[in-house]
Amino acid sequence: MPSDPRPRIVLLRHGETEWSRTGRHTGRTDVPLTEAGEAAAAALRGRLPVARAALVLSSPLRRAADTGRLAGVDGLGVPVEMVDDLAEWDYGEVEGRTTAEIREDHPGWDIWDAGPRAIARSGETLDEVGARADRVLARCLAEDGDVVLVGHGHALRILGARWLGLPPVAGRGLLLDAGRWSLLAWERSARAIASWNVAPCRETP
Repeated sequence: MPSDPRPRIVLLRHGETEWSRTGRHTGRTDVPLTEAGEAAAAALRGRLPVARAALVLSSPLRRAADTGRLAGVDGLGVPVEMVDDLAEWDYGEVEGRTTAEIREDHPGWDIWDAGPRAIARSGETLDEVGARADRVLARCLAEDGDVVLVGHGHALRILGARWLGLPPVAGRGLLLDAGRWSLLAWERSARAIASWNVAPCRETP
């Protein structure tokens, strides 16, 4: 654990699912990992950039929970806590559809610009996902030690943006592939990104 008591935060996106592989919006549908997703998660065991943690939080959706278990986050010194605030963006009626499919009916639609409510009456707004990210970060910042968060692509990208003090839409520029980790840290008094979108095969810093 670093001498600086301020928490660093590891973000771990779940491994591949059939829906993530095919580009389908996967919010609250509880799809399992593929064999490739399980293998990528297992390859993370012992390769995360922290050896112990003061807090480990996970989305309750099984693709995240299973990724955390396979990656060994239950061996970082504290129990894994499932929290709804780390669940993926609720896509409402666009759930399970690809962007290309949605654009057949709604040309030019983009999740970052419009969100699901631009074309349906259900789902979360970008700001609502951002508010959840802020609640998670508030918990992290109360810890005296490193934190590990296991979750989902869009929600973790938004959380990364909020860590930097940027609006939730800035998560658009933080690409995060399935089965990869990122590290939020500090540059003197400022919040910073130390590593982003690191593949399991790479050595940890």
